[in-house]
Amino acid sequence: MLSRRTQLLAAFAAVYVVWGSTYLAIRIVVRDMPPALSAGARFVVAGLLLLVWSRRRGEALPASLRDWLRLAGIGIAMLTCGNGLVVWSEQWVPSNEAALLVATAALWMAGFGALGSNGHRPTPLAIGGLLLGFAGVAVLVGEGLRAALAPPPAYLALLTASLIWAGASVYAKRYPVRAGPLTNSGVQMFCAGALLLVIGVGRGEQAHWHWTLPATLALAYLIVFGSCVAYLSYQWLVHQISPSLLGTYAYVNPAVAVVLGGLILDERLTASQWLGTGIILLAVVLVTLAGRAPVAKVAAAGPE
Repeated sequence: MLSRRTQLLAAFAAVYVVWGSTYLAIRIVVRDMPPALSAGARFVVAGLLLLVWSRRRGEALPASLRDWLRLAGIGIAMLTCGNGLVVWSEQWVPSNEAALLVATAALWMAGFGALGSNGHRPTPLAIGGLLLGFAGVAVLVGEGLRAALAPPPAYLALLTASLIWAGASVYAKRYPVRAGPLTNSGVQMFCAGALLLVIGVGRGEQAHWHWTLPATLALAYLIVFGSCVAYLSYQWLVHQISPSLLGTYAYVNPAVAVVLGGLILDERLTASQWLGTGIILLAVVLVTLAGRAPVAKVAAAGPE
């Protein structure tokens, strides 16, 4: 049995590194496969694999209809809406820019974490980080729009995806479902993937599906590593650590995505985009540090 420290390190490695590479894989997939159908196929297959694994391990199923509906809702929010919008937008937005804009999820997590009776009022450092982060988004998106790299709805979709993802993550943290981690993730993926398949068929995407080798290999990578390994690790971490510490993945993923996008797809950032990148990542670091500040040190400004 692995120690808790080893489990945490392994889960963080999957979320940090593997998820950073999924933006590149998605970009490769959508060049030859339509967005909703490819994302739907990814999550249905991954969800079934996890559910079969969970049954072989004898994991407990959700105890009530409310728990089943809660898992389905979280999966649809995070994967159908959140990841689905990312996949759709990457038809136009380069993978490195997509990863940078999705990094704003860490900012939204801090904001949502302050809401409700169980919330923690943000410190001045956190508020400053949030404002700085959105300034960085304005710089990055503004340069992309001026260069006509992608249509405005694609950038809006990425920002909406990060907001929905963050909200669903905080909700899942506050309202855990009594089920094993494999079952938890498997149900979420299968429900989200099934809805994406319905959306794809409804849009007539099946006519645009092309079985090219790069797209097929990238889709297989997303199923096994992006979903079965990294998403499962993320869902486990949601219930093990604070949202602010979990949000640190948001400034590692973009670094991985920028490196891989440059090496494999020759994606480049302009000087203005590098400035926006630096501002966003600095903001995420500030918000994360504020969220991890000792209670005694922030008492003067109110509860964290």
